[in-house]
Amino acid sequence: MIGKRAVVVGGGIAGLTAARALADRFEEVVVLDRDELPDEVEPRKGVPQGHHAHTLMAGGRRALEELFPGLDAELVEAGAVDLDHGLGISTARFGRVGSHWTAGVHMMSASRPLVETSIRRRVRAVESVRLRTGVAVSGLVGEDGRVTGVSLDDGEVIEADLVVDCTGRGTRSNHWLAALGLAVPESVEVKAGVGYASRLYRRTDLVEPKIAFAVPVAPAEFRAGLMLPIEGDRWLVSLSGWHDRFPHDDEEFESHAASLPHPAIREVVSTGEPLTGISVIRFPASRRRYFERLRRSPAGFLTLGDAVCSFNPIYGQGMSCAAMAAAELRRLLGVHGAVTPELSTEYYRRVAGILATPWRFATGGDYRYPQTEGRRPRGIRLTNAYTMLILLACSADEDLRRTYVSVQHLLLDSAVLRTPTMALRVLRRALQAARRSRRQAAAAKSSSS
Repeated sequence: MIGKRAVVVGGGIAGLTAARALADRFEEVVVLDRDELPDEVEPRKGVPQGHHAHTLMAGGRRALEELFPGLDAELVEAGAVDLDHGLGISTARFGRVGSHWTAGVHMMSASRPLVETSIRRRVRAVESVRLRTGVAVSGLVGEDGRVTGVSLDDGEVIEADLVVDCTGRGTRSNHWLAALGLAVPESVEVKAGVGYASRLYRRTDLVEPKIAFAVPVAPAEFRAGLMLPIEGDRWLVSLSGWHDRFPHDDEEFESHAASLPHPAIREVVSTGEPLTGISVIRFPASRRRYFERLRRSPAGFLTLGDAVCSFNPIYGQGMSCAAMAAAELRRLLGVHGAVTPELSTEYYRRVAGILATPWRFATGGDYRYPQTEGRRPRGIRLTNAYTMLILLACSADEDLRRTYVSVQHLLLDSAVLRTPTMALRVLRRALQAARRSRRQAAAAKSSSS
């Protein structure tokens, strides 16, 4: 034990995984949330994204299993769908639909409420953890440059050796830290103007239970669609678009689906039985707070999950990154053996490493649209051009495709894709794929004439 009490602000997936990471090192862990947290698997008011598509990447699955042994099998038993990335994702992009290869990298398709409820049950069973619901935190308390607890809206003060902010993208902790005279991190926003409309459908045998993904080729195409097989023999269909091009009602939902290049999404929406109405959410901007750049991190205070980095949800990285950060926090608590500024500094350095690849992928994709607002990273055009070459090369090189998928799933660092040897391989394979595509187009034109 390294402390008497830790307080976690926010009882979502980030907060619950953080609580489990802290439970073995503090005599008491108190989780605070505004909502009344349900026992049943259902979306809740404080998590509007719970109605929309979520997946667990391989890196996230591994981290959750580390924190909650046996959870993976428990989720599958509850109906979550285990999928090999190669065989289990049918992607429509560049005029092709394909998924006939084995990646050896497994992801999980399930509703957000199922994952969160399953984790919450595990956390509630931990003797040292206490969940307090229906309470709101109004600020931090502290002295001598250190956070020593939180204050609630009703005036109650809860003292703590460590406070972890897991309140999501709406976090107010910059204001809380500034009120104590503590350093506030630099933050960045990427305004992609994305919106999502989602609906559940009954799943039948007409369409194979794979993830169907219609990916637009920017900047000419704006519309996207994602269809997940989830528990309860249901399809979760999420339709989205950049810069206000997303549906808001039944007619627009059906029209959007009909315009997508993926036949499975079109079929389910046009002929399937809808089980719910349409849930709509706007996601105006991805946000990242660079705590790792602070000269001195606030002592006694950490952030985790969307409170550090909130991605465009279409890339499916949020839950996995939160779980991986919590697993890293658990390891560092064991190494440092005390709540020190050095713990905070190393934690944020490790989290920055977790976030680097998914943030690069997400913002790179958003910046393909000239309408996207934000400070464009240096070299973003070159990065995006190289990513397109990788995608093209992957169609001609299965081993390269496996490497790329392992990077996507947070199992490998993206640096493996940027070595000189790899760059030459990517260029060679991309040229081969381009020549093959031209031959096929010429053959098709000849046969039609």
